[in-house]
Amino acid sequence: MGTGTLPAVRHARSLHIQFPPHKLNTKAGRPAGGRVSKREGIPTHATCFPSVPFFFLFFFFFHLVFLSSQQRRRLTVAAWLFYFSDMVQPTATYQEPLWRPRHHAHHHHHHKHHAQTPTVVTEQLADVAAAAATAAPPARPTQMEAFTAAVAAKRGLTFDSYESLRKWSVDKYDEFWGDLWQFVGIKHSKPYEQVVDMTKQPVDVPEWFRGSRLNYAEHLLEHPSDKVALIGTGENTPPTRYTFGQLKALVSRIAAALKKQGVKSGDRVVGYVPNCIEAVAAMLATASLGAAWSSTSPDFGVKGVVERISQISPRVVFSVNAVHYNGRVHDHTEKLDAVVRDLSTVQRVVVFPFVQEHPSPMLHANWVSFDAFLNEASSPTEPAPALVYEQVPFNHPLFIMFSSGTTGIPKCMVHSVGGTLLQHLKEHRLHGDLTSDDVILYYTTAGWMMWNWLMTALAVGATVVLYDGSPFIPSPNVLWDLVDELSITVLGTGAKWLAALEEKKLVPKEAHHFNSLRCVLSTGSPLKPESYDYVYNSIKQDIVLGSITGGTDIISLFAGHHVSLPVYRGEIQCRCLGMDVQAWDDDGKEVFDVAGELVCVKPFPCQPVFFINDDDGKKYKKAYFSKYPGVWSHGDYMMVSSQTGGVVMLGRSDGTLNPAGVRFGSAEIYNIVEQPELFPEILDALCVGQKMGADERVVLFLMLRNGESTLDKALLTRIQSTIRAQLSARHVPAIILPIADIPYTINNKKVEVAVKKIISGEPVTERGALRNPDSLDLYANLAALAL
Repeated sequence: MGTGTLPAVRHARSLHIQFPPHKLNTKAGRPAGGRVSKREGIPTHATCFPSVPFFFLFFFFFHLVFLSSQQRRRLTVAAWLFYFSDMVQPTATYQEPLWRPRHHAHHHHHHKHHAQTPTVVTEQLADVAAAAATAAPPARPTQMEAFTAAVAAKRGLTFDSYESLRKWSVDKYDEFWGDLWQFVGIKHSKPYEQVVDMTKQPVDVPEWFRGSRLNYAEHLLEHPSDKVALIGTGENTPPTRYTFGQLKALVSRIAAALKKQGVKSGDRVVGYVPNCIEAVAAMLATASLGAAWSSTSPDFGVKGVVERISQISPRVVFSVNAVHYNGRVHDHTEKLDAVVRDLSTVQRVVVFPFVQEHPSPMLHANWVSFDAFLNEASSPTEPAPALVYEQVPFNHPLFIMFSSGTTGIPKCMVHSVGGTLLQHLKEHRLHGDLTSDDVILYYTTAGWMMWNWLMTALAVGATVVLYDGSPFIPSPNVLWDLVDELSITVLGTGAKWLAALEEKKLVPKEAHHFNSLRCVLSTGSPLKPESYDYVYNSIKQDIVLGSITGGTDIISLFAGHHVSLPVYRGEIQCRCLGMDVQAWDDDGKEVFDVAGELVCVKPFPCQPVFFINDDDGKKYKKAYFSKYPGVWSHGDYMMVSSQTGGVVMLGRSDGTLNPAGVRFGSAEIYNIVEQPELFPEILDALCVGQKMGADERVVLFLMLRNGESTLDKALLTRIQSTIRAQLSARHVPAIILPIADIPYTINNKKVEVAVKKIISGEPVTERGALRNPDSLDLYANLAALAL
């Protein structure tokens, strides 16, 4: 299980085993634990036996009282063989959680909810929610507990575990989403007539909360005016605080200027922006008008940005004069000019003076400085214009997001006002127990869906910290310094950042008190089991480590954190409420404890409402519904634990490795070769399949430290033997090669599919979304991979 594993606990009876994810035997269809056949390496059922005295007392009592002499002789031989065979065979162990909530309630995962006599509901769901969100802990229950109790009372049900609540939320999903609407207090000018048509399937993209009218920005801005809403900071940039009152005033001025420009409900506005206060205000102003917002970060290349925003025909583009990154100032106006010069629909380009000391030339007649743009519709010396929130349908466009574009032109996914808002409030309030007392920082750019997810934390009344720049400048402790300085309670990041800190042997708890910090979130790629050890050993013990997974396609989560459930090493805590997420095998059957395809069986409100430039819906159906008819297939490879209810992510299914019919995820290989304690020579790795007719072989590329270009034979042997020992002989890559660089997207995700295509002889022309696009050339025409 790698380093830092907690002592295992043996139980005195037969039990279901929780197996570490890297011990998965996908060919056998069982977790690799318990007794193991030396010939095949296939596990058998594991049982933990009672002590020797108990065994002999029971055996001799049964032996003397009930059996004939012939039966006694046969049974004696069998008993000795059976007992001692277990003693000499390895026995499976149960992994204790790394963290438990202090007031941890019974949460076994195999109970169902039971109907009971309905009770009179004396409080509305919204009243219960308000009480849960305002009382100070530990006096209050968590918001998940308050919601559970309120639903149980309203519907006459008993929920004895999170799993029983989750099961109800997906079986009766119309009731769940309707109750959630009431609990979180969705502001609306018109009530809904129907939650959803239950006869529709996910492929039908059903309409949710038909008849309702609401506005996203209204939920994020209507909070006490003196409460701090945003704190903007970055590389060597002192924090700037904006209250909700100040933010609302700025939003109203931007909205007035946009309206004067002719922007109205249904139009599109783009931000080519860093993670800053002005970007948030521009997004909220756009949403207040009922227009749709789409943003990308300045580190995206010109081609990648043009491929995206040229598809959506924006009326206005917001951007900046320059940005800070890695200790340097980077001019942005040349890139901005190259992006917008051929976009005929763009009427105005608004430039924020993000780097005050850097020039801000207005290169064309339709370019305008931020102050001048605001002054076109309002005066800075007069009160801000009244902000009117355009009331729109639940399914009205809010955010336009893009697929990675690593293998083709990026798809334009349109997410709805209501679906985004309701889903994010569920995740923030129920799963994360976020309140107005919280201060949350998620390290993200404005081009990653986590930026949109972070913004909705304003709807809770929480303070959102915006950090722009490198997380290693001026030191690798910069985000940890902010945690103590700003009393941050929730810190979110990418799994790669935590791994990088561990590699640098940084121990943040030695220089920080972390009194405020209660939760660390991680996403972007599977969080390695060793990173769990690192967080609890080097950062803080009494903390929720929430590994979360979802995607741009749903602008939210399928599985994630839960402040009242234990944290198990290498596992995401739970599948989220209202999302009927399952792992399916190739035959479309649900499986546990073995790898399967991540599917969502029932409709959910944060599905994209449509793709742009996809009038007949063919692109949409191909993206999610081509593998299993009518059922959302997300393209991820996962495992659900029957013991804990947790989830292990195993990589993208389009990058799933399948040599000789043995399916496994690339994450299983990375979990081994990227351990610095085992392989200090390895800096990074990429594991893909190369097509060989109807079959494929596994190729492992290794980026070595110090720029080494040759693979030492001893290292090669060590890698092969370790993979064979920790996984199986069938997991050992057919070819292991050194490589000078590993391709990554701008959002720090490994690019497996494009490399798989290249080494299989297929062309890859789309490179705009890559951080290091030239790295793909390293994989072409490799002699070692010639077929």
